[in-house]
Parts: sequence; C-alpha cells; structure tokens
Amino acid sequence: MKRTIDELQNEIERRIKLYEEGMDEGAQAYEIAELLEEAREISKPSFLDLFKALPEDLKGEVLSELSKNAQEDALEAINAKELADIIEEMDTDDAADIVQQIEEIDETKAGEVLEEIDEEESKVIRELISYEESEAGAYMQTELFKATIDETIGESIARLKELKKERKIDHAYHVFIVDEKDRFLGMTPMEDLVLHGPNEIYRNVIDKEGALTASVHPNEPIEKVIELAGNYNMNVLPVTDEWNILLGRITADDIYDLMEKQATDQIYGMAGVQEESEESENIVEAGKSRAIWLGVNLITAIAASVVIGMFDSTIQSIVALAVLMPIVASMGGNAGTQSLTVTVRQLALGDIEPSEAKRVITKEVLLSLGNGLIYAIVMGVIAFIWFKMPMLGIVIGLSMIINLLCAGFFGAMIPLLLKKVGIDPAVASTVLLTTVTDVVGFFSFLGLATIILL
Repeated sequence: MKRTIDELQNEIERRIKLYEEGMDEGAQAYEIAELLEEAREISKPSFLDLFKALPEDLKGEVLSELSKNAQEDALEAINAKELADIIEEMDTDDAADIVQQIEEIDETKAGEVLEEIDEEESKVIRELISYEESEAGAYMQTELFKATIDETIGESIARLKELKKERKIDHAYHVFIVDEKDRFLGMTPMEDLVLHGPNEIYRNVIDKEGALTASVHPNEPIEKVIELAGNYNMNVLPVTDEWNILLGRITADDIYDLMEKQATDQIYGMAGVQEESEESENIVEAGKSRAIWLGVNLITAIAASVVIGMFDSTIQSIVALAVLMPIVASMGGNAGTQSLTVTVRQLALGDIEPSEAKRVITKEVLLSLGNGLIYAIVMGVIAFIWFKMPMLGIVIGLSMIINLLCAGFFGAMIPLLLKKVGIDPAVASTVLLTTVTDVVGFFSFLGLATIILL
C-alpha cells in the first residue's frame, strides 16, 4: 500500500532526528533518499519541497543516494548559491560527481556553482572532474586521516577527534602513514592501533607489523582499482602520484560501485545495449541505442541468409536439410557464447595476460571439440532415425564438429583481438561471433550435403 505525502514527511522527520542524534548517519541518509524517491513517484513538487526542507548538512548525503533522474530534478530546481552550500558539505568525490552532473544539465550553472564554493575546495573539485570517467582519479576523495611516521599514536588520535567533531572526515578506518614530504609509506587499520600505546610512534608500528603499501595512480584505469582491491582484499585504496605523494583515497562505496558498474556494463554490452540510455527515462534515447545494434545484427543475419541462398537447389532437393539447419547454427552459437562469456569475464578481472592468449584459445578449442564429438554422434543417430538417411547423419555430425570447433576458437579469439586493438570486448564480441557461427554452420552443413548427398 502506497504511503501519502504526509506519511512520508513524518517518516522523513523521524529519520532526520535519528541522524542528528548520530544514529547510523549513513543509513539514515539512504532511508531518507528512498522515502524521497517514493514521494517523487507521487508528486515531483512535493519531492522537491521535502528535499529543500532537509537540514543543510544532510542534503549532500541524501543527494548522493538519490537515483540519477531524481538528482537531475533536484539540481534543476535549486539555484547556484544553494547548490554551492550543499556541495561544500559533501565529500570531495561526491561533490565532483554532482558538479559534473550539473555541467551535463547546464554548463553555465556549473560554473556559477564553482565560483560560489570556497576557492580551495573549488580547486580540488576542478582537479577531480578533469579526470576521465575511466580513470582512478575521478573516484578519488581527498579527505583522509594521515599521520607522519615520527608522530605518536596519541597525537594523531587527538587530531582525529577534532576532525570528527568538525565533520571534516568520515569513515576513518585506516591511518595513511607519510614521511615529512607527504610521501606515502603505507597504511594500517585503525583497529590495529589498540595493540600499541599512545606514546608509540608510527615508525615502530611499521617496523613491528609492516604496512600495506599498494596504491594506484590517478591516471590508471578503473580496472586497476578493481584488480588491486580484489587481490589485496582492500576496502580503501590510497591514490599517489608519480613521486609517491599521497593525493587521496578511493573508499569502499566507490570500489563496490565500480565493481557493480563493471558487471553491469558487461551484461548490457553482451546484449548490445548501453547502461546510460537504458536508465534514461527518454524512450527515444533507449530505442536509438538498441536500434543501432539491431541494425548491425540485421546485416549479419543477411550475411547468413546469403550463404543459405548459395545452396537453395540443395535444400529444394533434400527438404530435411531445412529442418536440421537451425540445430547446427544453434549448437555453434551456444558453444561460442560459452567460450565468449568466460573469456570476456577473465579479461575484465585481469586473469588473462597477453602471453596467455594461446593457452586460453587452446583450452576453449579442446572443450568445444570434445563437446562437438559427443553431440555429433548424438545428432547423427537422431538424424538417421528421423529421416532414414545414414549419410545425412554423417553430414550433420561432421558439420557440428566443424561449427563447434570454430565456435570455441572464435569465442576466445574475438574478445582477445578486440581487447588488443582497444575495443571493449563485451560490446562488439557477440555480434561478430553470431556471424561466424551462423555462416560456418550453414556453409559447412549445406556444403557437405551438396558434396556427399547429391
């Protein structure tokens, strides 16, 4: 049962009180965002009124949790000065995201917002939005808790208390240890500090227990962020420049978002659609994205039909061929998709190095060949029993072996080649593979039938 605007308002006010009392602040911001989304479905003006009524220090957190379409509604309705006040309360990575979104809607307004923001913070945000969406720096947050190597644990904790009181830092689960020139030396979990006294310096902590030194450069691709986070089981990643100067951190929420985005891009890419257009409320935009790939698919389907047309006299002579053709193409397509999916996923996770391409292709070919031999025998027997033509069973068996062998080879080869030339394998592989398996399947089956049966 849907709640009324008044009921939603009452629940939002209750959540605001919990937030102000310090009761799981992140969860309250998320819950309020969900309530606002519910209100937006009933009435956009009511949604905007409820958002504008939120406390200033809460608006930024809630704005980050809203869906993209809800964010756009809020950003369009709020003037530059108010937006600047909201952004100044946000973490720098979230603030940069919001400024970029404003820029997409209205470049002039984005410039006005940056002019209204504190000069130092505006400089940081401008630097963050200068990075490409595919680069690690675009997800960097400059707020972090760091300590110098010769600082005592007690001194650093006292500083952290002040930062937390002033709400200048959130989620300080690690200490980033630097030298006097701000060069990154390693990071250690906050919980490990309980094993040391307040007068102990961080140099001793590193000497006794070591510190994780893995970091990422701001210009490195986001795939590197995902790889490091997975390999080292990290929920936060330090960002350093070429001189190892500590620039910021990529936090757990962004790492999880990147992993989810990577998986989503692969799913959409294999289907030939784009995430941006599919999540848009503009039906024309979504339709245009799908239409492009359907057009490409039409061209490949015509190519397969041309191959069939080359053997029209053969099909007219033996009608059974028309019945069995889809089986050959379907088996090849499924076998190829299996190889393709595994290869694309391994490429995305960084499990395949260029030097391992031969191993990957060999494995997929052998698997497809094995399955091809098994199902060639099965289908050959079925064709013989069905149409009482022994040689027809041999034709479809041989054709199935050829098509599955090619499916395994090209299912692994196509994404590897696309990756090498800088094209996203998840987007273009499926269409190319379908063309190969259809053309090879029909050509081998009908060609062998022409040679053996006629």
